[in-house]
Amino acid sequence: MKPPPLRYLRAHDPEEAVELLAEYGDEAKVIAGGQSLVPLLNFRLARPSVLVDIGAVTPWATLVSGDRSLELGALTTHLRIERAGGTEPFRGLEVLPRTASLIGHLPIRSRGTIGGSLAHGDPAAEWCILAVLLDAEATLCSGRGERRVPLTRLLQGFFTTTIAPDEVLTAVTFPRTGAAASLVEHAPRHGDFALVAAAAAAEPADGVCRRPRIVLGGVGPTPVRVPDAEDVLAGRALTPDVVAAAAAAAAAAVDPPSDAHASSAHRRRLVATLVTRALTHVGGRAREGRAA
Repeated sequence: MKPPPLRYLRAHDPEEAVELLAEYGDEAKVIAGGQSLVPLLNFRLARPSVLVDIGAVTPWATLVSGDRSLELGALTTHLRIERAGGTEPFRGLEVLPRTASLIGHLPIRSRGTIGGSLAHGDPAAEWCILAVLLDAEATLCSGRGERRVPLTRLLQGFFTTTIAPDEVLTAVTFPRTGAAASLVEHAPRHGDFALVAAAAAAEPADGVCRRPRIVLGGVGPTPVRVPDAEDVLAGRALTPDVVAAAAAAAAAAVDPPSDAHASSAHRRRLVATLVTRALTHVGGRAREGRAA
């Protein structure tokens, strides 16, 4: 398959990128690493008349580390994040490099970007799930200026976001909460799209969970937070019985779709298994006194 005929335009700085999107609006699509968009073009599932390439806009590839947050430019590749594990910018957010290693295969991680993944809006995508879990915010830029949007409001449905046609996602900011966090997933083969993913986080205090969060991917049109399972954990130690009860509550709270890859019942069983694994990892990191 080949993409439909289109016009290719390359932006060299933020101002030029914003001007091109303002000019072409919903006729245009933004491309960076191309790992999500190119397959859609080849299958004719996306048919823009203009491609705006932002790969050369280097200000959107910067990393800004602060005491309370870490801002990753939208053009930061998965591989760069993966290889940054153990470095100071990712202090307290070690879950980001660990999770990056789960994404696709090496060529995909070498070119694919965190901004592209979030803008694509795949409900099973690792960055979408983690961004919801950790209360991340996206920075969107247009000719009207910048705005910051929580990822819970950015992601609207299957491959659907609130990004306007003349806007581009330029950065994502993760707060440093001190929480221990983990993301696990199940795929037919390593590097394939996950059938189900589960992420968990909690702030350890006096041996019990504070502010527990559980987010699932692959079970609905957006990453799904599970308050019923979180209520099981709140104020309690992560004992095997408590973890099992939370996993059962998570499985009971969702109604995953059936498709050619897995039935709804199979996905629900995967939810219970993966939530158990994620919470077990969180408990281990909390006992070690390590965040994220």
